[in-house]
Amino acid sequence: MGEDGLGMENLNAEFGNRKRKWFQLNGDEKIKKFHFKIARSLFKFIFVSLYLSFCLIPIKKNQILFASDSRSDLSGNFLFIFEEIKRQKLNIDCKFMLKENVRKNPLTYVKLAYLLATSKKIIVDDYYAYVYPLKIRKEAELIQVWHAVGAFKRFGHSRAGLPGAPSSNSRTHRNYTKAIVSSNSVISYYAEGFGIEEQKVKSIGVPRTDVFFDDSYKKSKKEELYKTYPFTKGKKVIMFAPTFRGKGKTTAYFPFDQIDFKSIYEDLNEEYIFILKLHPFVKEQFKLPQEYKDFYYDFSAYREINDLLLISDVLITDYSSVCFEYALLNKPMVFFAFDVDEYTRNRDFYFSYKDFIPGPIVKTTNELISSIHQKDFNQEKVNKFVDLFYDQKDGKSSKRFVDILLKDN
Repeated sequence: MGEDGLGMENLNAEFGNRKRKWFQLNGDEKIKKFHFKIARSLFKFIFVSLYLSFCLIPIKKNQILFASDSRSDLSGNFLFIFEEIKRQKLNIDCKFMLKENVRKNPLTYVKLAYLLATSKKIIVDDYYAYVYPLKIRKEAELIQVWHAVGAFKRFGHSRAGLPGAPSSNSRTHRNYTKAIVSSNSVISYYAEGFGIEEQKVKSIGVPRTDVFFDDSYKKSKKEELYKTYPFTKGKKVIMFAPTFRGKGKTTAYFPFDQIDFKSIYEDLNEEYIFILKLHPFVKEQFKLPQEYKDFYYDFSAYREINDLLLISDVLITDYSSVCFEYALLNKPMVFFAFDVDEYTRNRDFYFSYKDFIPGPIVKTTNELISSIHQKDFNQEKVNKFVDLFYDQKDGKSSKRFVDILLKDN
């Protein structure tokens, strides 16, 4: 069923809920839902049949496919892996099926099935529904480079029994032949989340974190951002990067009413500006009050959050994995966890949240403002945090990925 499915413990209750909802729907809604279910099953049958047909064609040994249903451009881990392939001048034919390439017309799906069947290596960076019904060919690899670092909130099959978890018989994630992580300490959690064996999870580092060890890149990227957004240079920058609430992509939201934006502005605007970076799942834009336009700036549409971390002086987050990347900069963090008890019940964590995070927990706007004013950041926890979640701190994760997982040894 995918990321928005349910664990076995909830199946009976969910069946009852869906049955009641079904009988409450009017005739037109029932017909639409029925037609959608039939269309989805038909699409799956046709797509898998196409894939199996193309499996009769020999695999192209130097062909690699980068596939993403959430990324519209070549960025994140994909970009760093691709740049390393070019740097080493390898004889690799890179193909791309990104979000903008798919769903345009039926022929696009034929092309996707063909590339999935004939590529020696398939690299995905997130949930990718098209591959889960497929049996990956013996000579091929399906490699998950995941979009997050470390292990924080539970994901995938680790959420069994919690709202939004895949069902126990779901094939989601389970056909990865390899996955990468930043530390041996999280291998077991990723194996559990993906439903794969631990030996398939490799601690070689996360390619996109290489920027944090590249002084030249950091300098040029900061200069670029300051030039493009000159208002970020005059004052210190607070970045607010929370995760979403809700069961998954289709229900994601953020409760803006939990934040007193007026008080934050009045207390902090002389020293700081405040940039907002919402999770990509959250579609509702924050309506910035006109009187605060010189303080609040919405950067949610800016894809690569790591770039924004470089110009940020303080990070405010909650349960987002962005804290792993930001820790590499050894800058202060505050965790605005006003709903931590509810979030723990509904999502849960791999570690004890209160003991785990490298910064103070605040639950109200006043506590948040006070923590920033008093510079109460508990930064002594950052180094231990980095040591736990990064085995290599050398900026060579992209090179390791290419050398170990892409080259034929």
